[in-house]
Amino acid sequence: MERPPQRAAVALVAAAVGLAACGASAPNLARGSDTVSVAEASAPFRVVAVADDLRFPLSMAFLPNGELLVAEKAGTLRRVVNGVVSPAAISGVPAVYSDGQGGLHEVALHPDFATNGLVYLAYAKATGGGRATTALVRGRLEGDALMDVQELFVAQTNSTAGQHFGGRIAFDGAGHLFLSVGDRGASPSGDLERHPAQDRSNHQGTIVRLTLDGGVPADNPFVGQPGVLPEIWSYGHRNPQGLVFDTTSGTLWETEHGPRGGDELNAVLPGRNYGWPVITYGRNYSGTSITSETARDGMEQPVTYWVPSIATSGLLLYSGDAFPAWRGNLFVGGLAGEQLARVSLDGTAKAGEETLLRGVVGRIRDVRQGPDGFVYLALDRNGGPGTIVRMEPVQ
Repeated sequence: MERPPQRAAVALVAAAVGLAACGASAPNLARGSDTVSVAEASAPFRVVAVADDLRFPLSMAFLPNGELLVAEKAGTLRRVVNGVVSPAAISGVPAVYSDGQGGLHEVALHPDFATNGLVYLAYAKATGGGRATTALVRGRLEGDALMDVQELFVAQTNSTAGQHFGGRIAFDGAGHLFLSVGDRGASPSGDLERHPAQDRSNHQGTIVRLTLDGGVPADNPFVGQPGVLPEIWSYGHRNPQGLVFDTTSGTLWETEHGPRGGDELNAVLPGRNYGWPVITYGRNYSGTSITSETARDGMEQPVTYWVPSIATSGLLLYSGDAFPAWRGNLFVGGLAGEQLARVSLDGTAKAGEETLLRGVVGRIRDVRQGPDGFVYLALDRNGGPGTIVRMEPVQ
């Protein structure tokens, strides 16, 4: 595939940063330099600015010609060509509820996009009475327009809260897609076992599995069970903002925000309960305890977790040639942590972890592999002008 053209670098700043233990001050790409070299990582790389002047980018998808589609929080879908952001948004995107944490959360290409041109969008949708939920649509990209847009799924949630929409998409390569739905900010108080994320009669705090046209697969784990929504694949999640499927091993990987501590990386299995809020490694934002339990029979343990929170967002399973030492590793973006966590694996167990770019580029909202094998990051700048950068190997 065509390699996306590189935006000209204005300066090269050498920095010995990248490891979790490194305490040296680091240059920040967000404050004026177009390139940063990272020498002490397991695979040395430099970070190069690709595109500026985005408005709170939440998700990226590469077109076959190397161009980028970027979903912005307010509900605009933009094309990036040769490092230039198109000033005109792609038309046909449905109305997006962008209050609080709601927005246009994900843009993803149909596995056969090259032949059918189909694009999926996951977004926060207003449902009336001040309420909103997570929805999924699909349309055909023709030039700068989405045509024949179809609504495939609207999550059954019941909340006026502006938090925890989830809204990430992954494909399994076998005719199914997964969509994450957050718990909608439901308070973890009172009888924790009656929390909406533990109630399978709604979609709050779930991963759902659908056919590519939005239907319910007959082999979903709860099909036919009274009182349980058939789209549910797993439940007991808080706010899943990272989702990727490993077609080689058949593993669905997910990251979710904990409260104050307790961000999780999970290997998601059908029908399993991931515990929120009955078990958690986090605490309330006030510092008070949510629960005394971090484990319980019948509830899954995370592969790894972060205390304090890094505010996980964006998840990549790397498979490229640019960084051969990193093949098969997961990359987890951090918002509040302003870092990129590289997690090496032994099957579905964590083998090791390396912290990259802490304090260097800012809030990492999305992580993608480009057709050139480089690692691309969408930076949301906490509501300010957003940027896309990429990590390139240094020989």
